[in-house]
Amino acid sequence: MVEQATFNREVPGSSPGGPTIDGTPPEGARRRLPAVLAGASVAAVGIVLILLVGLAVGHWPFAFDRSIILGLRAWGGPSWLPKVAADVTALGGGIVLTIVVVIVAGLLIVQRLWLTAIAIVAASVSGNIIVELVKLHVARPRPDIVPHLVTVTHMSFPSGHSANSAIVYLTLAGLASQVTRDRATRAYMLVIAILLVGAIGCSRVYLGVHWPSDVLAGWSFGTLWALAWWLATARVRTSIGGER
Repeated sequence: MVEQATFNREVPGSSPGGPTIDGTPPEGARRRLPAVLAGASVAAVGIVLILLVGLAVGHWPFAFDRSIILGLRAWGGPSWLPKVAADVTALGGGIVLTIVVVIVAGLLIVQRLWLTAIAIVAASVSGNIIVELVKLHVARPRPDIVPHLVTVTHMSFPSGHSANSAIVYLTLAGLASQVTRDRATRAYMLVIAILLVGAIGCSRVYLGVHWPSDVLAGWSFGTLWALAWWLATARVRTSIGGER
């Protein structure tokens, strides 16, 4: 009996890298920078410029730092919100992020996606080191204008939870998009990562343990770090012709 052939060639008349007969995108489609990550990176650059201009003409904490923290504490929210915020903020903590990286890296190794696994671990570890060095160098004190709703130590700038969650979750989603065929799945992973990182950063401000500018800086660094690793990994993947 003759086995049914599986076709995965480009549709006649289409441009190189166009749609294939079986509906799966060609390899080149997964090497293009995802629009979601590109948009987040542009926003991150804009935030960095705004913070630099604000620092040049004023000093921190900025006026909006105080206004936002005091406004959130005056509002308070529903009685369940502090507990939810504490749970959400834990998703950006070192223990949870380490567990996530180890589990995902292990899954990628089982699937023999060695390049992706190595890149995710390297991006997470190196990014965290840089964040810690910046914290020590800047030595910005924590906000003291409202009581902290969770226990914190160490310096305030940039927000480690915001930066490291962006480094881990955005890098995971971005690099996973390079080995995922379905376009909708690639977009979904990145959108969920952005929403999760956003929620973690907002929880830090609500809990009174970070100035909003700490969180904005952390988001920006983590996003641009994920972008840099996406570009570097895509280039290496192309040069070696894939992973399998």
